[in-house]
Amino acid sequence: MEPLTREDPPSVGGYRLLRRLDRGGMGRVYLGRSAGGRTVAVKVVHRQFAADEQFRARFAREVAAARLVGGSGAYTAPVLDADPDAELPWVATGYVAGPDLRRTVAEGGPLPLATVRALGAGLAEALAAVHGHGLVHRDVKPSNVLLAVDGPRLIDFGIARAADAAGELTATGVSLGSPAYMSPEQVLGAEAGQAGAPGPATDVFSLGSVLVYAAGGRPPFPGESVTQVLYQVVHQAPELTGVPAALRGLAAAMLAKEPAARPPLAEVARALAGEGGAGPLIRAGWLPPEVVEGIGRRATVLLDLDVPAEPGGEGPGAGGESVPAPAGPVPPPSPVPPAPSAGFGPAIPLPPLGPPPAPPAPAGTRTRRGIRAALAAVLVLGLAGGGLYAFTRPGGEEEPAPAPTPEPAPVADALPEAFHGEWVGDLTLDLGIPGGRMTVTLGEGVVGEEVGHASTRDLLNISTCVDRMTLTEVSEEEAVFDALVDTGESTPGVCVTDTFRMILRLDGDGQVLRYTSVHPDSGARGVLNRPG
Repeated sequence: MEPLTREDPPSVGGYRLLRRLDRGGMGRVYLGRSAGGRTVAVKVVHRQFAADEQFRARFAREVAAARLVGGSGAYTAPVLDADPDAELPWVATGYVAGPDLRRTVAEGGPLPLATVRALGAGLAEALAAVHGHGLVHRDVKPSNVLLAVDGPRLIDFGIARAADAAGELTATGVSLGSPAYMSPEQVLGAEAGQAGAPGPATDVFSLGSVLVYAAGGRPPFPGESVTQVLYQVVHQAPELTGVPAALRGLAAAMLAKEPAARPPLAEVARALAGEGGAGPLIRAGWLPPEVVEGIGRRATVLLDLDVPAEPGGEGPGAGGESVPAPAGPVPPPSPVPPAPSAGFGPAIPLPPLGPPPAPPAPAGTRTRRGIRAALAAVLVLGLAGGGLYAFTRPGGEEEPAPAPTPEPAPVADALPEAFHGEWVGDLTLDLGIPGGRMTVTLGEGVVGEEVGHASTRDLLNISTCVDRMTLTEVSEEEAVFDALVDTGESTPGVCVTDTFRMILRLDGDGQVLRYTSVHPDSGARGVLNRPG
């Protein structure tokens, strides 16, 4: 990410721009925020192309294709808003807090076999959704694949086109795509409707090339020039050195020169992930630890963009609230030790994010460094029961025990009707930092029964933890629950797995629900209201 410059607009279509993300042939991509606080990626077309009606038509087709596919629930980034008719056409998509595959492999080397299997199965499902709408992506390559905690994302439908469309936007003999990941039929440049024209099998070939790159560290058709690469794509067998033996047969089949000889996407997904598809592999925790660490560092940077600058300062946050932005680079999050296995809260340690921590601050001091590190870990590695993993206090000092709860009113066996329904609100950790947005849904039941669930989403919309709530104590104004994560509904590998305690207390004539989670190291509090 790069800071904005004077040539960048402060906002586009109501989205406040925060940073530059990328610059490509079509336009520039910015990190932005919606009025409601959602993080988005905003792609703005270069001015020199905006006057080109043919280019506008192509951009409008990209937006339409992405809208179709993004709402299918597949591994794609959803389109949230767009204006192809603006002076500078733009599109806003959901921001994916993860690196692209090209950079990940270039910097860290080939990915583990289990990661490649989950990656390939997820992308096969995404492409199946594309093809289900009568489209062909035609530009499947590592830089168009993002790696997120909850699965890969296929992006950039810039040259996607209807499988049976005419070739009005592709001149004869002109090939659209990225050379090392193009199919032979793309290289040869046959028009739609002609024999050998690119169809759905084109995306299968490109996906095969992407999997070879992910598993072996280089594309299957390397070369010192574009001409050499294209010649190999059309005439030479793929180079599969370094690809695990378990994947070579499938990769070779996907890279067959004849489109009809390539396996269908359903067969590809089944070969990689079995009948269950990509979901179980991804929910089991599919990314290597170092990639998750990188996502953590990125989350820390994104959080800094939310901290307003000092009064009179520069940047998107200038003139905001009084919390100053930290000087200098943001340090990486510190390792978080495991919580004790006894009592409420997690028993699983968080993976370390970055180098060893600095010496602890003096007792009673809570440093900005520690707070930001903890918050980054919350955002990326999840929430514990409407809260978070257990964070130790800076310096290791123990927090005083919370004040005892006043004696409740006479106990009732059933959860009072005043608690029933849906409640929504934001949480604050005991550390004094945001803990995400919680939705609690409660229904009928008595002590000893499950009467509802709580769903907590982090600030960057990366992780979700769903906790099932069993009623243990109740009065007319207060209810106490044992909460346990629902692993099937929660982001894998990021939520507390031990039982912990939730306390809900009615306030404000029954219109407000005050939430507290009890944890020996760190808890969370919040005020919940009826939605709307």
